[in-house]
Amino acid sequence: MRNHTSITEFILLGIPNTEGLENVLFVLFLAFCLITLLGNLLIFLTILASSNLHTPMCFFLGNLSAFDIFFPSVSSPKMMRCLMGQSCVISYRGCASQLFFYHTLGGTECFLYTVMAYDRFVAICHPLRYTVIMSRRVCIVLTLSTWLGGCLQGSVLVFLVFKLPYCGPHEVDSFFCDIPVVLPLACADTSLAQTVSFTNVGVVTLTCLFLILTSYSRIIFSILKISSSEGRRRAFATCSAHLTSILLFYGPVMLIYLRPASSPWLDSVIQVLNNIVTPSLNPLIYTLRNKDVKLALRKVLTQMVHVSGA
Repeated sequence: MRNHTSITEFILLGIPNTEGLENVLFVLFLAFCLITLLGNLLIFLTILASSNLHTPMCFFLGNLSAFDIFFPSVSSPKMMRCLMGQSCVISYRGCASQLFFYHTLGGTECFLYTVMAYDRFVAICHPLRYTVIMSRRVCIVLTLSTWLGGCLQGSVLVFLVFKLPYCGPHEVDSFFCDIPVVLPLACADTSLAQTVSFTNVGVVTLTCLFLILTSYSRIIFSILKISSSEGRRRAFATCSAHLTSILLFYGPVMLIYLRPASSPWLDSVIQVLNNIVTPSLNPLIYTLRNKDVKLALRKVLTQMVHVSGA
């Protein structure tokens, strides 16, 4: 990649219009990063330690927790260094790596939410065949497919963006390297790369969203056919956490990549919500709305207190 460019590094300009707020933002983002790490690690370990959570839904939830541990680490370390007053320079390869891992993990989450919607569809619409359809082998294959699909997505996008020559300017108008802020810096016609990359992101996002909405439309029809109000309440409670996470994920993605106009400040705020805030909320969402996870988490925390007290 590097033979195509005379630039060896980029300068990250950070979040626009935040001059003088660096210390406040550093403390705030550090708190979110710690909450994300501890919360998702606790959910992941709870699922591993609790035999009653060894179900397809919790298997996918464990993968989501692992994803939420990795995702903030793509952009947070460099951003935190900038907020501390250290160098905001990122190497050419470092910039390419950020873009690759951001879209690899983003694509993986997109596919994983689709798989989780299918899991809920089978559980509610075909409960008697659920254990047969969502066997351990099927769950592993689906999970590996989500990670491989995300890796393919990241590889295609980083190739499209960094096959172009970059010869200056080299100031990235954001706190990390992403397609909307890196492509305008290229010294060649970016129309093809821009069209293909945004089409790629748009098609993947909208296709996954269509499949999720299709699954949930079928789920809603099935729930409405349940005679008892208690049965309907439990079915809705099972799906509400997943739907909340989907809204938090797809909202920012569609605002950044699928709207015609671009605003650097608004894009940065949305990216902060997507990269740092949302991963910290998922553990809270799933523990509050999932009775089994809540009970298992309480049991694990109780055991940890007893062990530390002894």
